[in-house]
Amino acid sequence: MAAAVWGAQRLAGRAARLFLLPGRTSRLLCTVTQEKSTGPNLEEEPSHHHSEQKSDSDSVAKLLTEEKTKLEDQLKEMTDKYKRALADVENLRQRTQKLVEEAKLYGIQSFCKDLLEVADVLEKATESVPKEELKDENPHLKSLYEGLAMTEVQIQKVFGKHGLVKLNPLGAKFDPYEHEALFHVPVEGKEPGTVALVSKVGYKLHGRTLRPALVGVVKEP
Repeated sequence: MAAAVWGAQRLAGRAARLFLLPGRTSRLLCTVTQEKSTGPNLEEEPSHHHSEQKSDSDSVAKLLTEEKTKLEDQLKEMTDKYKRALADVENLRQRTQKLVEEAKLYGIQSFCKDLLEVADVLEKATESVPKEELKDENPHLKSLYEGLAMTEVQIQKVFGKHGLVKLNPLGAKFDPYEHEALFHVPVEGKEPGTVALVSKVGYKLHGRTLRPALVGVVKEP
């Protein structure tokens, strides 16, 4: 009798274990599934990280673009300043060169003016000698005249060598930049506005009027 009871209990225990095993397995599967569903989203993390990297890259690119634009503007400004400085230096060089050349050309201006008085005296001296007296009977006067004439020719050669040119505008059109009108007089057969008489010759030094010619100008009758 006792043996039968023990056997029955043993069979009941085995049956209970057989019925309980599937339940435990189901519960374990549910737990694993729940942990998987509630655990960290491994697929979303890389996507979020990639978005942050893209945002950082855009910010860096924007900063580099702004810095590039700023540097280009500075380069353009410095280039403009450099070009203006070069132009100023070139203008200064040209002005300085022109001043030096003018100093070389017109540095003897005062000296030439003083020599003009000597040339005027020589001219007056040769003009004052009566041509009819220049005969073999007057050898001293003839020699003096020839000496004065040769001196006048030689001084005009020296003047021409240094750019000093005589202005004798008789019959030419009156030019206020080269002539100084002392009087106006009507002259028959001559065009009004022309030079009728040269009282004193003028001179130009390298194209610049050093002394205007003193003239009388024809006017309408």
